[in-house]
Amino acid sequence: MRALAALAAVVAGGLSLAAAAPEPRFDAAHAGNPLLPGYFADPSIVRDGNRWYIFATIDPWGGDALGLWTSDNGRDWRFSTPNWPTRAAATSPTSSDAKVWAPSVVKAANGRWYMYVSVGSEVWVGSATSPAGPWADANGGKPLIGRDFDRRYHMIDAEAFVDTDGQAYLYWGSGLNWVNGHCFVVKLKPDMVRFDGPVRDVTPPNYFEGPFMMRQGKHYVLSYSDGKTTEDTYKVRYAIGDTPFGPFREGPGSPILSTDAARNVISPGHHAIFRSGRQAYILYHRHGLPFLPSGDAVLRQVAIDPIRLNDDGTIARVVPGHGGPVRGFAARRAQGLPWRASGQGRDALHGPERAGDDNYATGWIPASAVPPRIVADLGTAKPVRESGLRMGFPVQSHALTIEGSADGKRWTRLAGESAASGSPIVLRHAVRTRYLRLTVPQDATLLEWTIR
Repeated sequence: MRALAALAAVVAGGLSLAAAAPEPRFDAAHAGNPLLPGYFADPSIVRDGNRWYIFATIDPWGGDALGLWTSDNGRDWRFSTPNWPTRAAATSPTSSDAKVWAPSVVKAANGRWYMYVSVGSEVWVGSATSPAGPWADANGGKPLIGRDFDRRYHMIDAEAFVDTDGQAYLYWGSGLNWVNGHCFVVKLKPDMVRFDGPVRDVTPPNYFEGPFMMRQGKHYVLSYSDGKTTEDTYKVRYAIGDTPFGPFREGPGSPILSTDAARNVISPGHHAIFRSGRQAYILYHRHGLPFLPSGDAVLRQVAIDPIRLNDDGTIARVVPGHGGPVRGFAARRAQGLPWRASGQGRDALHGPERAGDDNYATGWIPASAVPPRIVADLGTAKPVRESGLRMGFPVQSHALTIEGSADGKRWTRLAGESAASGSPIVLRHAVRTRYLRLTVPQDATLLEWTIR
């Protein structure tokens, strides 16, 4: 594990933080974090009825649509893309070439759901009767906050807050070139679109982006991100005020969530805080170990940890982990048949066994010098009906083929698709067999292969 800790430090940019405690294993089987399979950022979570919804930015650096994950048990998530917004539908004469980022989804006092989302470095607003959609633009096809609102700052990361009396407020703002972030707030009219009063600059100390407002007792607590997400400096801070407009004073113990090299947690931030039962949790993104690319590209994964909120507005420091139990969530993800993997991986951290360890931080990346194949040995011949494949990039199309064999030598094609996407990708193959062989594209990452 010392080798894994050293690798994490190197790929994260040469961290110099000393390990204060024995390193928890980020690559352990059945780890609950990352919560979602694949690379996503800026999560917003809501519950409607018995279903959970997580809206998120698609990494790297956004896509032409948002990622939407849904789950009835909090552990088994299914991927889709909402019909709105898209990069093509949400554009204006002042838009930049930035993609779709940073959704915030809330239910208003009028019973409808509203989404505030950054597209082209502008804030757009949409509405729906359910988080599942269909969504529609709610502002006449123009941005709610244009890029030219104040060109000294970045008009992104809008987050809506609905107070206990039903009054809604909208917070947003970031800086340019990773410095000089500013936070703005405006009171919203009941239609959740029109402004009810002037926009105010309420920037708290050490603010950069990603505001999240909540009420704790009589206090209004604004939490936010600081630092640079492509490095190891991204973190979560918080500030306390007596009104939704502040003034805000940075809270004791801030920052409350930051890089912990000993735990292989790098640059956590851009979060949401919610409750499941009586327990509060923080949902956030962090670097996706051990898959970090070089340069300014970044692949982030979504994680969840418990957080303690106090009535005096203070927040205890979060100890980031790799997935403990979450109240109201299933204890574990649904499991398939046990199997043993064989094949060749890119390196020791990306071997074929990583596709069967029930851990979304790890996965199989095929070696470049061999056909990109992985073999699953069920031990004995068993009836199998389908495979569920969690690829590293659910929005990409993958050519996939599954073959079966009784002896591991003679193979019969069972299922395949030329352009499969989503998560999980389900390939059906009702057959009795001992071996299954999966062929993937050379550049694929297979996070998990579940056989049922």
